[in-house]
Amino acid sequence: MQTAHLWLFFVMVFGVVLLPGLDMAYVIASSLVGGKRSGLAATAGVIAGGACHVLMGALGIMAVLKLVPAAFNGMLLAGAAYIAWIGGSLLRSRAAFGALPSISARTRTATFGQGMATCLLNPKAYLFMLAVFPQFLKPEYGPLWLQALVLWAIIAACQAGVYGGMALAGDRVRGWLEARPAANLLVARGVGALLLAAALFTAWEGWRLA
Repeated sequence: MQTAHLWLFFVMVFGVVLLPGLDMAYVIASSLVGGKRSGLAATAGVIAGGACHVLMGALGIMAVLKLVPAAFNGMLLAGAAYIAWIGGSLLRSRAAFGALPSISARTRTATFGQGMATCLLNPKAYLFMLAVFPQFLKPEYGPLWLQALVLWAIIAACQAGVYGGMALAGDRVRGWLEARPAANLLVARGVGALLLAAALFTAWEGWRLA
């Protein structure tokens, strides 16, 4: 039964990670703008943010945020605003992905930190931790801290597999686009529009469900 409930958790987490959202949008944008290393740094930041989510879920901080709608709504709006800022930068710029100084000049450490912040401000993660995560912490399965550590390992593996794969794919697409300036600029504008749409949808959906 213990193994069965972990498999169920894996299936649920994998499905949630595959859903388009702020984390995925940030990883893809980082990879297209800064290459493979930026995409992987963003992925590492998201994984670190996931660790913080698990810690908050295990400590019951998630329930406190749910009881304070203003704090919850403020966090989700901040995350959506950040992704909207990246999308707006891509839309306004007349340059292609690799020529966006305000985004491409970031260090790997800054990309990691912003990936972590994006994850921490992602309403999809908070809703998952509020609705699903507590259901898999059972006293009869052993120490709660050990259970939380195992659940985090599952979350981290799903994030690394999905977002890491997208970071590598984005780097290949970036290489192809660099040889085609017109297509490069067109895709940059398209990604910018998608990021804005993702930010608006996330803010609206998170606010509605909060």
